Amino acid sequence: MAIAATLAVPPAAAQSADTYTPAPENLAARKWFQDAKFGIFLHWGLYSELGGTGSSSGAEWIMQNNKIPAAKYERLAKFFNPQQFDADAWVRSFKDAGARYIVITSKHHDGFAMFDSKVSPYNVVKATPFKRDPIGELAAACRRQGMKLFFYYSQLDWHNPDYFPRGQTGQSAGRPEAGDWDKYLDYQDAQLRELLTQYGPIGGIWFDGWWDQEKSPLRDRWRLERTYKLIHQLQPGALIVNNHHHAPFAGEDYQTFERDLPGENKTGFSGTATVGALPLETAETMNGSWGFNLTDDQYKSPKTLVQTLVGAAGRNANFLLNTGPMPNGEIQPENLATFHTIGAWLKVNGASIYGTRGGPVSPGDWGVTTQKGKTVYVHLLRAHDGRVVLPLKAAVASARLLDGGARVAVARRGANTELSGLPQLGESWDQVVELTLR
Repeated sequence: MAIAATLAVPPAAAQSADTYTPAPENLAARKWFQDAKFGIFLHWGLYSELGGTGSSSGAEWIMQNNKIPAAKYERLAKFFNPQQFDADAWVRSFKDAGARYIVITSKHHDGFAMFDSKVSPYNVVKATPFKRDPIGELAAACRRQGMKLFFYYSQLDWHNPDYFPRGQTGQSAGRPEAGDWDKYLDYQDAQLRELLTQYGPIGGIWFDGWWDQEKSPLRDRWRLERTYKLIHQLQPGALIVNNHHHAPFAGEDYQTFERDLPGENKTGFSGTATVGALPLETAETMNGSWGFNLTDDQYKSPKTLVQTLVGAAGRNANFLLNTGPMPNGEIQPENLATFHTIGAWLKVNGASIYGTRGGPVSPGDWGVTTQKGKTVYVHLLRAHDGRVVLPLKAAVASARLLDGGARVAVARRGANTELSGLPQLGESWDQVVELTLR
């Protein structure tokens, strides 16, 4: 993923939003996206083979962190042969988790294409003994099973010699001290054209790496308008997001936050990223790593992840939960178990998540609200004494627990609404009260 942004000034690339008019297909896709609420993120590539090499902080960034020259890193391709990869099994597992879309790394910062790219031999079909196109197989499985697929694409490239001058990273890759920036951007757009024409309709493109040039003169030379126009022309319904840690730039269709809920900045990535009017998303890991890491066993509990999903929904955002597939093509069993648990929770409580928007009461220490039409869902995430007072002015016709349907007493208290007679939270991760407004 990314390093923390440091500039307080928005880039010149952040053109006026009125320079881009989304197509009707795009607007429909945005609504679908907001309704979907839950997606799975997949970081999978050559770096997966190294499993962090014993460091809990190393995974998809291992080429940079361990200062591996590009010429030596290339050797990993000769050993990449994930014979246990089963695209249909992946999609079934993610559907079981309750996810509605998938985002997979088509090319990460190491420059290796996990798809059949015609513009570079440095790809999974031509450079590995696997000789299959996992992106193509996953796209076909998603079509069969009704799952939307998005492609992560790194604008940053530690391998391509034309990515020059280099930015904040990639200084130890051993590449020539020369290159053609515009030629690199042509290469980038050619690969994007492949992704948008070889795999049928896709959900969108998830960009990362713009921040690498944030302190250089190249930060305003990404040709974003041209690249974004290409994407929208080839697939008008495809959504564009860019993990640049700023307010959305012209041509982008939703805003993502890395390991932070919208409006928060606990990680330092979101210092300049004010919450905009576009659809929102929060991307988070299941442990501390994005790619597969052999020793990183700091797994977040299903409770923590469910409460993050709920917290995102209450802030009008989707939750994109990452797992790093193993080099043999299997999903980590620990993560599969967590996915199943999340899916079981959503089977009971999904009505309070899917198709909702952020509710009428702002998030607080007690929890959040979501809303669908005249129904408001109060998500109580912290212990209480059986009575909760909310600054909700709307008249409430009835209140009940979503799990079981037991009635909850509701009364006006001035400008507030009081819910009482609630059972103790106990072991519940999220006590959901369904309010029907008059």
